[in-house]
Amino acid sequence: MSLPHLHLVSFPLCPFVQRSVITLKHKSIPFERTYIDPSDPPAWFRDRSPTGKVPLLIVDEDTALFESAVINEYLDEISPPRLMPDKPLGRAQARAWIAFASDMIMGFHRWMTAPDEETFRDARNEAAKGLTQLEQQCRAEPFFMGSDFTLLDSTVAPLLMRYDLVRDPESPWQPERFPNLARWWQHVSQLPEVRESVPEDFRERLGKRLSAQEGFAGPRLAGGLAAGLAAGGH
Repeated sequence: MSLPHLHLVSFPLCPFVQRSVITLKHKSIPFERTYIDPSDPPAWFRDRSPTGKVPLLIVDEDTALFESAVINEYLDEISPPRLMPDKPLGRAQARAWIAFASDMIMGFHRWMTAPDEETFRDARNEAAKGLTQLEQQCRAEPFFMGSDFTLLDSTVAPLLMRYDLVRDPESPWQPERFPNLARWWQHVSQLPEVRESVPEDFRERLGKRLSAQEGFAGPRLAGGLAAGLAAGGH
């Protein structure tokens, strides 16, 4: 079966786009990618995206799909083997944890953009609770649900990549507290589809975004990111 022409609309720092890129690369599906400025999107994007958000996947130049979880399931269906469990209950569990991980990505954003110290700590505590729940579900054998890479792996990877980069003494992500997740991330972070799912200057772009933020969290976290970069961290 020939694959349709796929055009993924993105911006470089979006974790939701990243999980679709991971899926595309894992399955070796050819695709075209266009970056837009989310604060000033082109008219053609506004016309085609009902939510005004990325990712947007344009299929054969005439059909637009939105919402990254939906896009990933579409990609999975058009290019076997499937990256979801065979049994209905297993697929339902995977979808539930994919939704949970999506909420965790938004929790990371709340922590990263906290305007004051109280909000920063509240967001940190809430995110730590979520990481504890992910830890309890992670099998890391070597993937999240066992021996096979699934769409849940492509969903959680952008979250752990950001936590691994944005180091802070009060970060929710303390690898020694989450040994299953730490083992999972050590393996998954080395996969080409994960390493190549962001621009080469991703870390620098993230640092600039943090530095430009007003309030408590941005400048603080940007300093930790810059220190890690100077020390040669990953």
